Amino acid sequence: MVRLSIICIGLFLFASVWSTTINIDGSSKRLLVLLDNLGIRESHSFYFKQLTDRGFDITYKSSDDSSLQIVKYGEYLYENIIIFAPATKEFGGRLDAEILTQFVDAGGNVLVAGSNTIGDAIREFAGECGIEFADDKSAVIDHLNYDVNDDGQHTLIVASPDNLLSAEIIVGGAKKNAVPFLFRGIGMSSDQDNPLLLDILTASSSSYTANPEEQTLNEYPATVGKRTLLISVLQARNNARVGFVGSLDFFSNDFFEGSIQTINGKKHPKSGNQDLAVALTDWVFKQRGVLRARNIRHYLKSDKSTPRFYTVKNDIVFNVQFDEFVHGKWMPFNGTDVQLEFVRIDPFVRTTLKNKGGQLEAQFRVPDTYGIFKFVIDYNRVGYTYLYSATQVSVHPLRHTEYERFIPSAYPYYISSFSMMAGAFLLSFIVLYHRDDVPKKKAE
Repeated sequence: MVRLSIICIGLFLFASVWSTTINIDGSSKRLLVLLDNLGIRESHSFYFKQLTDRGFDITYKSSDDSSLQIVKYGEYLYENIIIFAPATKEFGGRLDAEILTQFVDAGGNVLVAGSNTIGDAIREFAGECGIEFADDKSAVIDHLNYDVNDDGQHTLIVASPDNLLSAEIIVGGAKKNAVPFLFRGIGMSSDQDNPLLLDILTASSSSYTANPEEQTLNEYPATVGKRTLLISVLQARNNARVGFVGSLDFFSNDFFEGSIQTINGKKHPKSGNQDLAVALTDWVFKQRGVLRARNIRHYLKSDKSTPRFYTVKNDIVFNVQFDEFVHGKWMPFNGTDVQLEFVRIDPFVRTTLKNKGGQLEAQFRVPDTYGIFKFVIDYNRVGYTYLYSATQVSVHPLRHTEYERFIPSAYPYYISSFSMMAGAFLLSFIVLYHRDDVPKKKAE
């Protein structure tokens, strides 16, 4: 009876852990959209239509809905969350910054858009991710790079694609298109010691974040120059992704379809907001940049068999299949910079895998050191999910019947031994058979 109870408890704990873990790829597209008001659904309809066309199952809810929850019976109801409710002080129902953080810890993805007013719930969640928004009523101001439709406060800024991160897997073709972006919102700053954060889009060197209603600056601005973040993302160690955009208007229909004309006279018939917003959303919701490793094999090069253990100086082959998840399909990965390490505490061998249509292969000779080794792949590139694989094998020394009869490196010792033997023989021969002539004495 006791044993049955222990088994039941173990199965319950296993089910709990399994149910609260979200799939790492983007195959499931349940999306929760939290709004300040339902009017945002109309003013941002072009953006939401893009998501619908990509197959997302969207659920719209008010951010203060009393029935709001993302976990039910220990299972997450959504894999992705969009928060277009920057002014919300507290979420309704069973949702707060702590639950959002737990959602990310379980592998969920979140996209947050800000405005001139940021609620406490958003600030607390952003702080957990290493992002700090400027004070309320602040805005990004640029007196040299603003659109002619600005209201005179120079807060409708034109962000240059030159300040966009050079990572096509995240920003798509937005940088290549060289079309600027419209931005009206709040500036952000990130924790410089956090290696998981990426600055996607920064303001120009002439920008700063302050209250546009104030005629003079009474204190130093919250952010200055290119330290002013407009868009930033986080990829956690469990490959969950979180995106922060300082402007809710960035996703609006007006900014998607609006033309751009700077004070310098440069005109663009359409902004680059739509291309960047869609590419960024695809990346945050794991429609791009997700990797997996499968079909790992290692064997002897001579007979293609996998032994129970390897022997020093064996020639071995290592194979692995790399796939990339792209818009609902697993495609062969085309990267050519994946490295394999043969590790025993420290790497003894490090080599680049050759990619043949997603099939990665490496050939090398086992080092002349025995012990417990691992085939290790530690792939961490900007925009891709972190991929780590370790396969343990043992390496034995040569048996006494497997050593060479004569070792080339020992030839000097062989020669010295035989030379001593020859010398001893010659010395003995000379000592035994050599006799000095004794001179004869003259007879008297």
